[in-house]
Amino acid sequence: MVASAFIDVDDSTFLAAAQKAQVNLPLEQMPQWDAFEASVAGRTPWKRLVWTCDGVARAFISLTSMQGRGFTYLWAKHGPVWAGEAPSPAEEKAFRTQLVRIVRAESPHIAFVRMHMLHRDTDLQPLLQSVTFDRTILLDLTQGEDALLASFKKRGRRDVRKALRNTELVAADETAKAGDDFGELYQLLVETGERDSFGINEQATYERMLEALGPEHARLYTVRIAGEAVCWGIVTKTDRLATYYYAASSAAGRQAGAPDLLVWFMACELAKTGVEVFDLMGIDSDLAPQLVGVTRFKTKFSEEITPVAAAWDVPVHRRLYQALQVALRAKRGVSARLRQTREHVSAGLQRLRRKAPEE
Repeated sequence: MVASAFIDVDDSTFLAAAQKAQVNLPLEQMPQWDAFEASVAGRTPWKRLVWTCDGVARAFISLTSMQGRGFTYLWAKHGPVWAGEAPSPAEEKAFRTQLVRIVRAESPHIAFVRMHMLHRDTDLQPLLQSVTFDRTILLDLTQGEDALLASFKKRGRRDVRKALRNTELVAADETAKAGDDFGELYQLLVETGERDSFGINEQATYERMLEALGPEHARLYTVRIAGEAVCWGIVTKTDRLATYYYAASSAAGRQAGAPDLLVWFMACELAKTGVEVFDLMGIDSDLAPQLVGVTRFKTKFSEEITPVAAAWDVPVHRRLYQALQVALRAKRGVSARLRQTREHVSAGLQRLRRKAPEE
């Protein structure tokens, strides 16, 4: 029988143990990410834990305490990270069970733990108020530009080449002046959110992210036409892994192929810094049907789709979590009825306006 245990460690011990285990930690699981979390009200780093099996490090997890409206939960973004081969369902279950026991004993006010798991199970609940994914697109940046372009699907190669021929499009790394005026770029995000029907954070969130992580771990790339921004992206990075975190584009930029040029430019620039893998961060599946809008765009940059561990909520106090689920369903029901009422009133007003000239 395997003897497993969690060890509470400091930052340096956590990083040293991960390096010894040859684990490539994502930025969100590294101490450097804490600076961003600490800049957001209601977020506090909780613990870094190493899960050992028979005395050998098997998994690493960094957790942040998140304050919701009337409840608190722990979030291990892109964690746990496993050493060696992928975990079995039994290993993941043992990991969760032991972790919940620790949380319940040390922080009994915590309602649930949000973490990533490869295997679905009965104790895993869909996220209360967020979107996750279990498939993504990874670009191998170690193969050189010619081989990278050749690895794209036919339509990806065509669109990138077309964008490269468009001399009006100018791509640049604008990280150094990200703090000068993010307002122009934020308006593109507002346009993108309205067009693609997704919510966005306030402008200060993106500014804090760039400032807190610094140029070593967060980069800002743009594409402009005649000096006007038509597309941009924020990429987070470690020495080996980069993630396409946020993106926005105008209608004019999309028509001109700016998003295609941006992905290509970012990949080439990141490769120059030694990054080996560029994660385009999520496409649709039965778990994430709402990502269908970005799937066609992202999948043209690779022939392969990579399965990844999705995020799930693991209740610490089941009755409390069930109460949160009920409250959220009620809130969504009210919101849906209000939306239907607004749409009904708007349609009625439009009918009245159309009739007004005839009367």
